[in-house]
Amino acid sequence: MKAIVAQDAVAKKKKSQLASIFKRLRKNKLAVFGLITLFILVVLAVFAPYIAPYPYDQQNLEDKLAKPGSKYLLGADNFGRDILSRLIYGSRISLIVGFISVGISLSIGGTLGAISAFYGGKLDIIIMRFCDVLQSVPQTILAIAVSAALGSGVFYTMLAIGIASVPRFARVCRAAVLTNKEQEYVEACYSIGASNKRIIMMHIIPNSLAPIIVQATSRIASAIIAAASLSFVGLGVQPPTPEWGSMLSAGRAYVVSYPHMVISPGLSIVLTVFSLNMLGDGLRDALDPRLKN
Repeated sequence: MKAIVAQDAVAKKKKSQLASIFKRLRKNKLAVFGLITLFILVVLAVFAPYIAPYPYDQQNLEDKLAKPGSKYLLGADNFGRDILSRLIYGSRISLIVGFISVGISLSIGGTLGAISAFYGGKLDIIIMRFCDVLQSVPQTILAIAVSAALGSGVFYTMLAIGIASVPRFARVCRAAVLTNKEQEYVEACYSIGASNKRIIMMHIIPNSLAPIIVQATSRIASAIIAAASLSFVGLGVQPPTPEWGSMLSAGRAYVVSYPHMVISPGLSIVLTVFSLNMLGDGLRDALDPRLKN
């Protein structure tokens, strides 16, 4: 009976904490705007075949370079393809690359950072010096090098961006674990004979999630920019697959006479990155335990 009461108390406490976090997040109007924008992008990506007015690869050479109008709301590209439809389908690629590349870097970097902080010693020195070597190379340059070595395409783009972001997550996770491993609840776990694996997975990492979540949100925005940059120089997602960076690259030859080819994908990138950054800032403030008002 006491165990059930204790479980109910823990559940109520977690629920109240989540409600408090959501309440603080709602007060930040820009963060709410970012969350709504991200939700709309996810809906567009999931239901793209039902929302897009045309297939993304449907060509109509009679309408090539058509300006925005009733037939093509955002105009047509140099192959007569509807730009709006390609933007909607392109949201799939951008979100997939953003989320999966961050997942790759978080899983690798987070694991390295947690191991480095928890065990320390020579292992900590080796892992951190390895991260220093990776971080000494600019992320975009490293992503270009990895993509050029492995090849182009969606998978290699995600892998290249994910590898380039490993050091950031390793450092963030290491700092969070170092802070939490000295807490009294860790000593209590040792006193009852809990294994290192259980302490890390069940106690330290869950209590270190706040800075990791904030970092992941901001890195998704950076990953979308990196993916667009790789596609822009021809090392990312390849045509005819719609991707905002490759759409910018295709439209740069027509930027003077037909600016609609670059305005739409450019604004899509700017709006998405801005929304994710605002959401990340809002989450940082909402998850800060010092902000209880």
